[in-house]
Amino acid sequence: MKPSPNPVRIPPVIELRHAALALLAESDPRDKAAGTAALWRSWQESPGHVDPAAALDPGSLMPGMSLPGRPERPELVPPLGVKHRSMHTVEGRAAMIHALAHIEFNAINLALDAIWRFTGMPPDYYADWLRVAGEEALHFNLLRGHLATLGYDYGDFPAHNSLWDMAEKTAGDVLARIALVPRTMEARGLDASPPVRAKLAQAGDAAAAAILDIILRDEIGHVATGNRWFGWLCRQRGLDPVATYEELAARYKAPVPRGPFNLEARRAAGFSDAEMAAFMPS
Repeated sequence: MKPSPNPVRIPPVIELRHAALALLAESDPRDKAAGTAALWRSWQESPGHVDPAAALDPGSLMPGMSLPGRPERPELVPPLGVKHRSMHTVEGRAAMIHALAHIEFNAINLALDAIWRFTGMPPDYYADWLRVAGEEALHFNLLRGHLATLGYDYGDFPAHNSLWDMAEKTAGDVLARIALVPRTMEARGLDASPPVRAKLAQAGDAAAAAILDIILRDEIGHVATGNRWFGWLCRQRGLDPVATYEELAARYKAPVPRGPFNLEARRAAGFSDAEMAAFMPS
């Protein structure tokens, strides 16, 4: 994949939410992942400045740039337009790894968007989503690197955009975003990861299975971050978490969770028994 002709460059010293917005606009996957990882490393070494009150205007800061920045490929198709291939062929395993890489690429964008878009949150909120973005960048790089060993690259297969579609629906309210992206869309990965890992391992792809172990470990923490901030927002607004989630899921037409569920991972990520009983039918 050729580098972007006009990559977004991150100045060495910049307010965190401005930096997240610039990285979100970056269209080259390699530059986006590298820049996000570098920003997270820099923050770990010396936390920088974050301005929760800044009202950022992408149109004036980066005229002509679209959000999120994405490459020309992969071709985006409806979810049913993504073909299922046998995991017992190299092409089939590559298609699965590509689908996972696309999820992780979108997850970088989701975390960066959560940083720049929403004002008035505590500083820890922005630092938490920067950590998530940095780990998603690691996941993307691991998957893209493994894809290369199979003779393919990110962009070689069609992909769907349902994860980002929910982000656009919830762009106007941080409570809805947290409820329905990390706690719903991304939490589905906790359930899907073990069977996908098993299929890859059965097909003899031990390296891919090991990458999924890393991703599941980290994604438990990412969903836990969503649960923590959803609980904080509900307390701030005087809302019941279970009833509020039910109302938001109905309003935004969130996908209904379907089993089998990884209950151990969901509990580790902070879902209560009451939530799982209400929204994860047996």
